[in-house]
Amino acid sequence: MVLAALGGSADKPVIPNFGDTSSCVRNNETFCWGWFKAHWSTTFEPALIDHIRLTVIAVAIGFAISFLLAIAAHRYGWLTTPITLIGSLLYTIPSLAAFAILVSITGINDYTVELPLISYTLLILFTNTLAGLTGVSPDVVDAARGSGLTPRQTLMRVELPLALPTIIAGLRVAVVTIISLTTIAAYIVPEGLGKPIFDALASGDFNTKFIAAGVLCVALALVADALFAIIQRVLTPWASSRRAT
Repeated sequence: MVLAALGGSADKPVIPNFGDTSSCVRNNETFCWGWFKAHWSTTFEPALIDHIRLTVIAVAIGFAISFLLAIAAHRYGWLTTPITLIGSLLYTIPSLAAFAILVSITGINDYTVELPLISYTLLILFTNTLAGLTGVSPDVVDAARGSGLTPRQTLMRVELPLALPTIIAGLRVAVVTIISLTTIAAYIVPEGLGKPIFDALASGDFNTKFIAAGVLCVALALVADALFAIIQRVLTPWASSRRAT
């Protein structure tokens, strides 16, 4: 009876019509461009926006903390060792373990993601900022103070501008690192480009979602790195010309 209703017979069963699903999707080919475009606004665009948001928040807060710590360590050298040790300890904690531990404390929310991400930026940003400040020639600092600048003016007008290339280099590393770690965070909190990646891995039956999310994550890291490289060239043209010579 069912076969008759579908227009077939016992000898020639009829495959139901599932609409306009492309052969690419039905055959689970490597990448289905049409499916990707159709699901961009509902799946990939929101995940990309979440990924950027989580990364920006983590790097911004991490940089603010690291910058203040580096300024303090530059002024009081004895702070360098304990800050570096704490930063190294936080950096060595496996990311997935950190996310899982925080679930029992903060629950499943953005705090569970952001706290570990921020902690992973501290060592990178602190060491680079401090290296940039300590790398300024003492003769330049002495000349600035000899011209009547106060320690604060020397820091703002001389040391920080000269340390800027090293600081931006640290930001480049931190941003790329957090973009990759945010992908792993989706295992705990379903946000960012890691969500479609883990969804595809869990189902195991559709390549396009996995490949598209992975490529977007890599592209985001490349674009962010290129953007900071451009910012560095714009803000420190003298450093670029010095490397060229």
